[in-house]
Amino acid sequence: MTNDPNWRLPEVPTFTLTSPDFADGDVLPTSARGADVGGSDRSPALQWSGAPESTKSFVLTAYDPDAPTGSGFWHWAVSDIPASVTSLDAGAGTGTLPDGSTRRRNEYGTDTFLGAAPPAGHGSHRYFFTVSALDVPTLEVPADATPAVVGFMLREHLVGRAQLMGTQETPAS
Repeated sequence: MTNDPNWRLPEVPTFTLTSPDFADGDVLPTSARGADVGGSDRSPALQWSGAPESTKSFVLTAYDPDAPTGSGFWHWAVSDIPASVTSLDAGAGTGTLPDGSTRRRNEYGTDTFLGAAPPAGHGSHRYFFTVSALDVPTLEVPADATPAVVGFMLREHLVGRAQLMGTQETPAS
């Protein structure tokens, strides 16, 4: 049985998340791989539509539930994305975000996008990009909150969810 990143999360309406860089279930572009495995640590472009009318902000996360950690691996998190925003450009993980958006820590403790870099020979990993629609303009969490804490705190404000999943594998040496 594979890890389900939505296990025990509230059931909410879904909306659409797409990328011009990869289709749902496809391999992530090389640019979205970690720099130490031949990529650029460059977040893919993301576009969403159809969020509930009650949306006042969005939270974006990128998560690998297949990492051999016991708890998965958080690659990126951004909260307080204004409700008027419906896309992020490629490279936003290290570049400019919409005004009002708040970068959050990843597993390395930095606030940038970490590219996909599964351990060599560990098999294919899934990378879930999730945009959560919230009923508040600002998610009240500590400045140094981890993505897991952000996810816990957004539960009571969640009004919709959009997901897009890409894969990546590092062959055994």
